[in-house]
Amino acid sequence: MSEPAKSSALRELPSVDQLLKTEVAARLREISGSERLTTIAREVTDQLRLEILANQRNSGDPVGRDALLKQATQRMESLVMTEENAGLRHVINATGVILHTNLGRAPLSEEARRAVTQEAAGYCTLEYDAATGKRGRRGARVEQLLIDLTGAEAAIVVNNCAAAALLILSVLARDGETIVSRGELVEIGGDFRVPDVMANSGTHMVDVGTTNRTHLDDYRKAINDRTRLLMRVHPSNYRVVGFTTAPTLNQLATLAHEKGLVLYEDAGSGVLQDLSEYGLQGEPIIADSLAQGADIVSFSGDKLLGGPQAGLIVGSRTIIARLRKHSLYRALRVDKLTLAALQATLNAYRRGTLFNEIPSLQMLALTKADITRRVEEFMASLAQNENNSALSLTLIEGESAIGGGSGPATHPATVLLALEHTQQSADELEQRLRCNNPSIIGRVSEGKLLLDLRTVFPAEEPDLVRALRNLVN
Repeated sequence: MSEPAKSSALRELPSVDQLLKTEVAARLREISGSERLTTIAREVTDQLRLEILANQRNSGDPVGRDALLKQATQRMESLVMTEENAGLRHVINATGVILHTNLGRAPLSEEARRAVTQEAAGYCTLEYDAATGKRGRRGARVEQLLIDLTGAEAAIVVNNCAAAALLILSVLARDGETIVSRGELVEIGGDFRVPDVMANSGTHMVDVGTTNRTHLDDYRKAINDRTRLLMRVHPSNYRVVGFTTAPTLNQLATLAHEKGLVLYEDAGSGVLQDLSEYGLQGEPIIADSLAQGADIVSFSGDKLLGGPQAGLIVGSRTIIARLRKHSLYRALRVDKLTLAALQATLNAYRRGTLFNEIPSLQMLALTKADITRRVEEFMASLAQNENNSALSLTLIEGESAIGGGSGPATHPATVLLALEHTQQSADELEQRLRCNNPSIIGRVSEGKLLLDLRTVFPAEEPDLVRALRNLVN
């Protein structure tokens, strides 16, 4: 761009005030607020000015007043919507990963959602006993439900499973030693590592055995006057198979109690009921862990339990009392919304209606035949009044996944909807659906965009149909 052209373009560049007086700005102001919109308008005009001065604009880019105003308005709108979409918002999970960590893990049941919005969102009996009119204990009902469902003497709730481990280790083993099998020193998503949590708690980790084989005598030989805990960690997101050995929980409990020590199990996903009927093997059932002698057990609320994010701790009444009195507990305790959702979820277990109410368990229980029927009905709905040869949809056999670090060896059989387009790649189709409102998240494999209805709610199917029809445009 010549110097005269630069000067002309700079003169035609809209001011911040002009940009904020447009109809688009009036609409965007309701989204981002006046102050933030003014900042964005200033960023847009500054960016255009720098592009003109640095000769970064293409020769065909508009330089007239109206054209520059239109371009500035478009950029302003794009920035506002990018910010808006960066926050929490609803997505349709068509990946087939039931506990998708990036998509919020377990979706809440209708009862849990109702409890959050109608019971807990306003004033509620968080720490108030309506029967006596006196102060009550936060989470008392949730704790009682956990006791009833697991057979524990007592229970307590913190904000996630890592917090549960940190609290237990800090209270029971600070300035002492905790013995754990080398094969259980797991790392899960988000850089959570068992050795790091142990170090932060102030306990000294003593790892025994090898990656694949640890014997009871390995624990016995490591016990000394500084030992405070024996710890067993469930390897949530991996399995070691083949030439392996590990003591049973009952054996560890016998050894711990002979030596006057506490046995702690970090059980991971939180299974309250046997799910082997649905192909989920190897996940510890919390009641069984306690029955086999574990003194204290921690597990997650938002994985196989099917509730909100929480770290649930059950076990000895004496130990739970020590945890409750520690100052760290107050920093880690959960809020009223979490307690409301958790109470509703646990109530479904108590009523025996968990597979009728809890979405993640409903999805797990779906058979291949169930999904085949859904996909065929979905295809028929999609085909109505539709005639487009560019987009092809076929049904292929595939596998879903549990996700969330749970059941890594469990892959329920499913039927996938495979999308191919004559003018667009699978990655382009994936991007278009991802940028849809609501966002639709699928997975790309072997040049096809794959959608798994296992994790799509029936009520979301009309939105999915509309989005797929828009792909032909």
